[in-house]
Amino acid sequence: MAYCFLIDMKEDSIESIYDTLKTCALISKTAGGIGLNVHRIRATGSYIAGTNRLLQRKLSLCSVSLITPLGAFAIYLEPWHSDIFEFLDLRKNHGKEEVRARDLFLALWTPDLFMKRVEKNGDWTLFCPNEAPGLADVYGDEFEALYEQYEKEGRGRKTIKAQKLWYAILEAQTETGNPFMLYKDACNRKSNQKNLGTIRSSNLCTEIIEYTSPDEVAVCNLASLALPTYVDPVRGEYDFGKLHEVTQVLVRNLNKIIDGNHYPVPEARKSNFRHRPIAVGVQGLADAFLALRLPFDSPEARQLNIQIFETIYHAALTASCDIAKVDGPYETYEGSPVSQGILQYDMWNVTPTDLWDWDSLKRDIAKHGVRNSLLVAPMPTASTSQILGFNECFEPYTSNIYSRRVLAGEFQVVNPWLLKDLVDLGLWSDNMKNRIIAEGGSIQNIPNIPADIKALYKTVWEISQRTIVQMAADRGAYIDQSQSLNIHLKEPTMGKITSMHFAGWKLGLKTGMYYLRTMAASAPIQFTVDQEQLKVADTNVARSSVVGKKRGGGLGNSSGAYSAVPRPMYDQKQPESEPPRPVSPKGIPAFQRTPATAPPDEELGKKQTQSMTEVQVNETNTGEQGQSEQDIYSQKVLQCSIENKEACMMCSG
Repeated sequence: MAYCFLIDMKEDSIESIYDTLKTCALISKTAGGIGLNVHRIRATGSYIAGTNRLLQRKLSLCSVSLITPLGAFAIYLEPWHSDIFEFLDLRKNHGKEEVRARDLFLALWTPDLFMKRVEKNGDWTLFCPNEAPGLADVYGDEFEALYEQYEKEGRGRKTIKAQKLWYAILEAQTETGNPFMLYKDACNRKSNQKNLGTIRSSNLCTEIIEYTSPDEVAVCNLASLALPTYVDPVRGEYDFGKLHEVTQVLVRNLNKIIDGNHYPVPEARKSNFRHRPIAVGVQGLADAFLALRLPFDSPEARQLNIQIFETIYHAALTASCDIAKVDGPYETYEGSPVSQGILQYDMWNVTPTDLWDWDSLKRDIAKHGVRNSLLVAPMPTASTSQILGFNECFEPYTSNIYSRRVLAGEFQVVNPWLLKDLVDLGLWSDNMKNRIIAEGGSIQNIPNIPADIKALYKTVWEISQRTIVQMAADRGAYIDQSQSLNIHLKEPTMGKITSMHFAGWKLGLKTGMYYLRTMAASAPIQFTVDQEQLKVADTNVARSSVVGKKRGGGLGNSSGAYSAVPRPMYDQKQPESEPPRPVSPKGIPAFQRTPATAPPDEELGKKQTQSMTEVQVNETNTGEQGQSEQDIYSQKVLQCSIENKEACMMCSG
């Protein structure tokens, strides 16, 4: 039942390389997704002992794709490796076929030092791991000291400007959506497995951060919570109590799977039994916001996002501690941050809300320990979310109308929340459907839809990506692994991508970017849209707004047994017959249904600017900078976006 596997290349030798490929094949046979790091494989041109020859080409990663796998592979490489430029070209559409591996997914395991050198437009030295050993085995200050020592000793193969490599990374991401971007130092500093050694990679979907070694294959069992089902339809509030209860059930079940699971290789069984990591994720965060009438980019949605993940993390630790009371802590518990009273939010220097009693939980953990080393990792849920009909993971809706292709054929799907609202407003018709299709799934330019409805149903292309990145950082304090964070840029430029990467890095994200999603340069011809009908003005006028109406929370609605914001665990008073309107810890009104409003542009701008004080950028630009936007590879664009961080938020220069 396990799907995610992380593999460490055993040694830099022919025997070990093919032994690793055998492990990959056995895992792939069971449709496992694999994350494989190759940081320590010697570079092209290295001497091969005993042959008196030079390595003409590093063992091609294409060898992996020859296995004809059921699973898929993500290959991780650190940017100091001297084969980095060839690595970035593996998925490109042009070039010689024998040096391409388009079935593989690529990921960068990026140290902070590289980001600092790019920011300062400094030099960057490329090494062969055979000539500069140990760089993959250290992080933080220790990595920087070793890297700079090797630079002084002249062990580098080549020295380039850091921004030259940065250009190549951005170019590859623009063309292919890869490589994924993960930050090595953040992943290691904020891991509860840091006592085991240096973590060298993530998994296929970039949300699993676990320790691997030549004799251990990291593995993780995953499951997701359907967030809209915890919306209380009676009181129009979010039922954190029920979410807490169900999360504990989920943790206990995932823990049982570890003992009864099938492991394709003994190294996976060894790792899972020693560290017992699990991954609790979510689906339908956007649906939960819509059920409560909260625009995705509103302050209330941002606060609810924090409280949902705080609840999940607290519940997961509670359940794991309860299991440890019976079965004892996991084998490698001693020396871990949790064993020292350090939880994930402590590593982020974040103070939790007063939603739950963290002090009592820490006392319980200090006494009994926890059964699982890792607990929370929001995964993509691209397929599983379709079962319940919710949007995937924590992402906004990509479109309000789209095509779904199944064995029975292809059919159109309309955002069910929007469809219900338009029907209630008396606005739904064939003409309205045609207009939404013609607008590419957006409703922002349809005149007779009320402004409050437009605010609710912004697509991911219409929401500032700084809001998406900030919300990822907000919940990151309660995610002890990582999260599959996609970035959507309608018109990507070097400046926008640079600013987005630096924003995520400075906010402390572990996964800075999973896929870079971009919109096609041109739209396909819309044969199903009646162009003549679009020329006829839609005279339907909306009935009274429905945004204040009560609405169910989707499938499996919870009962009203819990307050939307539960009393602290240490408060055992009996609930009143008519519970008062709860107040959230940060002073933001609790999540009862209130009409969504579209704030004036000026106010909206202020709110969005205030939402991310750590990094200030500007998405729009005019004048001379606007001209430089025409060349997305312009040196001026890149340098501006790095040097002027305080005035440039995902702009194009």
